[in-house]
Amino acid sequence: MLLERTLVRGLACLLATVAAVRAPAANAAESRRPLNVLMIAVDDLRPDIGCYGSRIAKTPHMDRLAARGVVFGHAYCQQAVCSPSRTSLLTGQRPDATRVFDLKTHFRTALPDCVTLPQHFKAHGYHCAALSKLYHRGYEDGRSWSEPHWYPNGKTVDTDPDDWSQQVTAKVGNGVEEYATDTPRAESGKGPACEVSSKADDELPDGFTAAEAVRRIATLAKQDKPFFLAVGFLKPHLPFVAPKKYWDLHDPATIPGPAIDHLPEGAPAFAGHANGELHQYFGIPPGNPISDDVARRLRHGYHACISYTDAQIGRLLDALDQAGIADRTVVVLWGDHGWQLGDHGLWHKHTNFELATRAPLIVAAPGCAAGQTADAPVEFVDVYPTLADACGLPSAAGLAGTSLVPLLRDPQGSVKPVAISQYPRGKGDGTDGPLMGYSIRDDRWRFTAWREDGGVQIVATELYDERNDPAETRNLASDPQFKSVIDRLAKHLPPPGPPSPKAAKAAKSGRKAQPATL
Repeated sequence: MLLERTLVRGLACLLATVAAVRAPAANAAESRRPLNVLMIAVDDLRPDIGCYGSRIAKTPHMDRLAARGVVFGHAYCQQAVCSPSRTSLLTGQRPDATRVFDLKTHFRTALPDCVTLPQHFKAHGYHCAALSKLYHRGYEDGRSWSEPHWYPNGKTVDTDPDDWSQQVTAKVGNGVEEYATDTPRAESGKGPACEVSSKADDELPDGFTAAEAVRRIATLAKQDKPFFLAVGFLKPHLPFVAPKKYWDLHDPATIPGPAIDHLPEGAPAFAGHANGELHQYFGIPPGNPISDDVARRLRHGYHACISYTDAQIGRLLDALDQAGIADRTVVVLWGDHGWQLGDHGLWHKHTNFELATRAPLIVAAPGCAAGQTADAPVEFVDVYPTLADACGLPSAAGLAGTSLVPLLRDPQGSVKPVAISQYPRGKGDGTDGPLMGYSIRDDRWRFTAWREDGGVQIVATELYDERNDPAETRNLASDPQFKSVIDRLAKHLPPPGPPSPKAAKAAKSGRKAQPATL
């Protein structure tokens, strides 16, 4: 009996020793496992989010993500419209390099051999998948993904491996639509700008996408390969369609109007626009300004849609937790640009103003700061090198951005002096010739130089003191006391490049823009 007890004790000690040896090895192996990436792209989302200081936002899930990561308080897109902005983020290149300034140009026309952000991860062993809107619809890129691009209309889109311009579309199931079947339409074919939907979350495209993403996360978590899952949400892009419960979260009487409802004093008229995107929707009266009643309804719908999308984001975060992989997944959330809600008399994006170019960027990464804000200026071209760096991948060659990992570790630091956005204006926008407006944003000032598209001649300038005049009510560019500020910021203007297609076409007319002095 004594011998048996001795043997049992000896065997137990041996097993404990083996377990003790294996535990550190297992922990070490776990720490060496590649990190997953969950990228969440939100269309037309300006920083009206609780973690950005909004007092009226109902965004508990984006706030939950912010509590796990770093909020970039001054992140700027490269051009405030969908395709140019998304292309810059996903290629790591500025619009002057991608040559994407509109909604009808594919980046591979100018950069046929570009290695995109997901393509870089795919080349390093990741399974890369895209759900709903990542690239602008119609300009998908099959090389970026390990499988065809999934959409909530029940179809997938791929591109021919040998000819990126040839799309391959397949039906993979039943999809969903956002409008009710009897919704009236404008001549443009678009329905109402706002609709209180009687549908459930998953009967609308973003809820349908969230359900698919939850299924994908559960499946991908069980695979041996790391994953890069990119999930796009359409709201709060027009039209503002969301289930009634999200409209009920907001009292329209408490949603503030703009601080200024006209262009800044001294700004060139072409710095704004005629709200053409909004006027395409049924029920929006012609002409400007937009009436107070319509404006109040639009603001209500915009915030309802933010809350609807926030709920879907919460489902993705829950899926990571339920799969047990939240602690080894980098989550990055971005809005593709800001949005004007009547500010400066403008609706939607399409400008170089602060509210159009500034957008949310939140990154939660294992081992990095949590619940903090980085206020130094950063750019969307920084996302590509940041994710590669955070996941331990080698840097891709020739990227325009800078890794933000130092700010993920120390949010009080800085990695660059300015952020640069740009926006084109054509002859039909009230100018004498095609222009490209380059906007330089440092920690206090926004300087915009409107330059002949493809040339060196500057025809107009704007300067705003974002610290003391955050509503951008007065253009200070003509005030001599700020000449040194303009001279300093002007050094960051990019060198002239080839003209955009519009500018090249207009140049044949021989019309020239009139110069201005800095």
